[in-house]
Amino acid sequence: MKITDVKVHMLSTPIPSERQHRTDLGQAVKGEAAVVEVGTDEGLTGIGPAYGPPPVIRAVVEAELKPLALGQDPCAVEGLWERMYAGSRAALSAATGYTFPRVHRRGETLAAMSGIDVACWDIAGQAAGLPVYRLLGGGIRNRIPGYASGGWRSADGIAEEVGGYVARGFQAVKMRVWGEHDFLVREAAARIEAARAALGDSVDLMVDAHGALGLPDATTLAERIAPCRIRWFEEPVSPDDHAGYRHLRSRTRIPLAAGENEVTRYPFVSLLADGSLDILQPDVAVVGGITESRRIAILAHAHHRIFTPHVWHSGLIVAASLQLAAAAPNCPIFEVPMSRNPLIWELMTPSFEVRDGWIAVPGGPGLGVSLVRDAEQRFPYLPGPMYA
Repeated sequence: MKITDVKVHMLSTPIPSERQHRTDLGQAVKGEAAVVEVGTDEGLTGIGPAYGPPPVIRAVVEAELKPLALGQDPCAVEGLWERMYAGSRAALSAATGYTFPRVHRRGETLAAMSGIDVACWDIAGQAAGLPVYRLLGGGIRNRIPGYASGGWRSADGIAEEVGGYVARGFQAVKMRVWGEHDFLVREAAARIEAARAALGDSVDLMVDAHGALGLPDATTLAERIAPCRIRWFEEPVSPDDHAGYRHLRSRTRIPLAAGENEVTRYPFVSLLADGSLDILQPDVAVVGGITESRRIAILAHAHHRIFTPHVWHSGLIVAASLQLAAAAPNCPIFEVPMSRNPLIWELMTPSFEVRDGWIAVPGGPGLGVSLVRDAEQRFPYLPGPMYA
């Protein structure tokens, strides 16, 4: 089987005002997604998510990656990944056993690679008649406990919000450090304390700062919320500040989590080597697809660390991440976005089943899902910011 075509579907949708939330990123006004489709000479097609501006993803795929993928076997995912990563030095890399990446290998290049990689795993699963997690050696679980990922309301409304998640069966909740209107550490701490009081002792609570705290504020907040029994503190400082993670790790007993903004396995090697992280959270649409996510899961397991992928933006990311979760022995919990962005919940068929706080892993061949038939008509791409 050979790859005969690679194309990108550009999708977007406005988020109705009643469905919007606000954090340090701004007011969520729009969802968008780039879906990479890989076609073959045997009639099988696969789809994969690439997180980044859809026009940029399309340009990278068409100009850089499609020429490298055409004529290749989509089931030879490791070789194709290295070919895209090394470019003209792929043969040298294979001959020596060392990685020789192209200079322009990060950012949208890795996101576009991620989409092609996931699409090829989708094809490989379809060709074998098996879900991707079986190809990964998995089958540890066919459903996984989810954590409700939301928590945007201010101190006077956060109890109602997190209580609603518990009423749906979730036994773990993640909230954002910055809420609708509060951007001071003392206000963030008050919101977190209110959430813990509302949840009681039996429900886990995680907090996510989106990398928007400086090290002094992150340290102060960690000290303040330590009595709240936080399961993990996610992206407390900038993803560019690895030294900050190391310093904070020495100052708090709260487990630290990060990884959604990292690309390839190499930053995770460093973060593991100095003991900075307890939970690794690569995003399958950013880091390098299923191939690279699997490598990171293995690295985490070898260091006795938890792997739980970052899940947001589109239903295709949910689908690919569930296949990883079903195969990784060190993935005990799964992020379930509470965003009401239609691209998360209305893009894929069959729709995802979340029951009593658990989410089922699609069991069909490949990713086990497909785009809704009229995706480009329902979600036509329009330029504009995602946050206002």
